[in-house]
Amino acid sequence: MKTLKDVSCGETVTVRKLSGEGPVKRRIMDMGITKGVAIFVRKVAPLGDPVEVTVRGYELSIRKADAAMIEVE
Repeated sequence: MKTLKDVSCGETVTVRKLSGEGPVKRRIMDMGITKGVAIFVRKVAPLGDPVEVTVRGYELSIRKADAAMIEVE
């Protein structure tokens, strides 16, 4: 199982599944990260947190803890 946290800079992946509970999962979905959407990893901060991604044409910064909840392929 590969999560968004494991993806390298410059890679594009597709969301397979969202884990996590209640408000956290809802917040991730509200950001436009849903099953089947493509995510391009733009930058990873020097210490690995946060991860900067492009989703549905706009840029987001996601904490590593949240990125670990997003299963990708």
